[in-house]
Amino acid sequence: MGEHSHPNSESVISANHEMLASEAALHHYSKSFRGFSAMLTPEQAKRVAESDGVVSVFESRTSKIHTTRTWNFLGIDSIQQYKQLQMDSSSNVIVGVIDSGIWPESESFSDQGFGPVPDKFKGECVTGEQFALSNCNRKIIGARYYFKGFEAEYGSLESQGGTFFRSARDSDGHGTHTASTIAGSVVANVSLLGMAGGTARGGAPSARLAIYKACWFGLCSDADVLLAMDDAISDGADILSLSLGPDPPQSIYFEDAISIGSFHAFQKGILVSCSAGNSFFPGTASNVAPWILTVAASSVDRIFNSNIYLGNSRILKGFSLNPLKMETSYGLIAGSAAAAKGVPPSNASFCKNNTLDATLIKGKIVVCTIETLTDNRREKSIFIRQGGGVGMILIDPLAKDIGFQFVVPGTVIGQEEAVLLQKYMETEKNPVAKIYPTITVLNTKPAPAVAGFSSMGPNIVTPEIIKPDITGPGLNILAAWSPVAIEASAERSVNYNIVSGTSMSCPHISAVAAIIKSIKPSWSPAAIKSAIMTTATALDNTKHLIGRQPFGNETTPFDYGSGHINPTAALEPGLIYDLDSTDIINFLCSIGASPAQLKNLTGQLTYCQNPPIPSYNLNYPSIGVSNMNGSLSVYRTVTYYGKDPTVYYAYVDHPVGVKVKVTPSKLCFTKTGEKMSFKVDFIPYMNSSGSFVFGALTWSNGIHKVRSPIGLNVLSV
Repeated sequence: MGEHSHPNSESVISANHEMLASEAALHHYSKSFRGFSAMLTPEQAKRVAESDGVVSVFESRTSKIHTTRTWNFLGIDSIQQYKQLQMDSSSNVIVGVIDSGIWPESESFSDQGFGPVPDKFKGECVTGEQFALSNCNRKIIGARYYFKGFEAEYGSLESQGGTFFRSARDSDGHGTHTASTIAGSVVANVSLLGMAGGTARGGAPSARLAIYKACWFGLCSDADVLLAMDDAISDGADILSLSLGPDPPQSIYFEDAISIGSFHAFQKGILVSCSAGNSFFPGTASNVAPWILTVAASSVDRIFNSNIYLGNSRILKGFSLNPLKMETSYGLIAGSAAAAKGVPPSNASFCKNNTLDATLIKGKIVVCTIETLTDNRREKSIFIRQGGGVGMILIDPLAKDIGFQFVVPGTVIGQEEAVLLQKYMETEKNPVAKIYPTITVLNTKPAPAVAGFSSMGPNIVTPEIIKPDITGPGLNILAAWSPVAIEASAERSVNYNIVSGTSMSCPHISAVAAIIKSIKPSWSPAAIKSAIMTTATALDNTKHLIGRQPFGNETTPFDYGSGHINPTAALEPGLIYDLDSTDIINFLCSIGASPAQLKNLTGQLTYCQNPPIPSYNLNYPSIGVSNMNGSLSVYRTVTYYGKDPTVYYAYVDHPVGVKVKVTPSKLCFTKTGEKMSFKVDFIPYMNSSGSFVFGALTWSNGIHKVRSPIGLNVLSV
């Protein structure tokens, strides 16, 4: 996986073949780094691993995809600079999207007003099933697809039993949605069946898109993803966006395809933005390498209410994406009261297949509950419809904020409404209700809140790097869709759809990175990342600390990283925490990387300095110490990007039980590009009993606030 010294791809491939002898290679990685993927038995893998010149052999894992108003909520409409940018410099910024492909006919990918494809782009428009050269344009400037890794692990695409195109065309909707969120052109009067109406556009509508389809049926083979990254780096992408990742637990960086591919991108000056995952719990964040921008998901100031009118004139607040109209009221029945023969009532309450008695639910609205967090909510409505039921009320307090789509009129309620509903059903002889179609409610408070599903830190590989890095809009996001991917509630094709996930927040951040890159073309990936992180806000629109859905629980940087993205501020951050590959190597040395592991990443034999620089001194925009015994000093360097001489002062939000001293506490800059270093002394006076305590360091000159979260695990004082 290291960089290679071969003159061209062909010589890499022939060298790989010599090493492989009889083993059949699926993919050769020959552009940005050297390697191959092949189907090997354990014995063959061992033999290859023992060959001279092989740095490491690791198993390909499968990543999963982490499944319009948002830009207004982010304040991006108000940026004067951004308006001037529309068809200006950012039209040379190329965003590579590694996902499930694209639906090129979508209005969101119109290239009207675009100039010629930038000369620096070296990619191609690979044709395939229902994908011709004419499907690329001056907006979609490249398209490639990869399936050999998927087919080696799961069998042929044809045997999967779903709609697909053996080309870059998207049959899933996911890739189209993420690509249009990043760089969709402006399209007026867009909605999902009347919901979330407005103008749809990407965050960087004048950026170009290069599409790399490495995901099929929601699964992305490491072997395919790595080849997509190799191609994207060599094609000339400026930003890479990956709304996918491995299931927890995250593996070490040297054996993780996305970590390896993104390190090479980082070396070549390409920022990689990845979703953190939708795994709900602490320690589940994925894509956590320090050279990746890791994105959590949060809400916007908009909710979708599908309310319930009870027979006693009481209105219960429900949430769903429900375009279906009920003409009249229908009788209510609890799933538990409609159990099929031989099924315990508690099981029937989950409304799963073959658990409900059709004679009891026919013509009724069925009240269901959730068995596990990962229940397929939509499926319940299918089983109700099969039994003749006409509607569904789902009691689901943990996921009520997520806009689900059902095949019958359906809505989701939380605990308080559930109590009122149950009371009504117990006291009324013939309880009835009517579920109303969804209304879109804007300017809601508090917002943002971290989505309940958004994966959390700590970073289980290197806990001193606080992850996720940032949060952005990922709840109920409207964007372009593939019309062959049927939208659930109406069971008909739609051109725009509303979905949720860190898959949706990641492209929002990728778009902001593209805008920054267009204004500051010489900035490194670390500088762009620093600008995004240090200007983020940890407060919601009521000026309180961002909460976490569904109950508004208190949050920490393990939920939101440095905070919620503020695109306006990120364009002019004032100060930058920069770092390069040498800093990353020093960091990896400090966590005990072996020379062989380092070679796996870099391709050169790399020896660590002794003693290594402590891992907490990586010049990262946040400050983390995972094993703190007594007092400790942390060092950082900032670079000034402003016009006139200025003075920045340090302000500290102290973590509980720790005194913090910053030296110097005042930084005087005279010219742009100037670097200054400072020391942060942490003096603990009580241990944090096995968990992290949090604070922040903010540098301010009265105009710019440059904020770094602090996370400390104090083992002893």
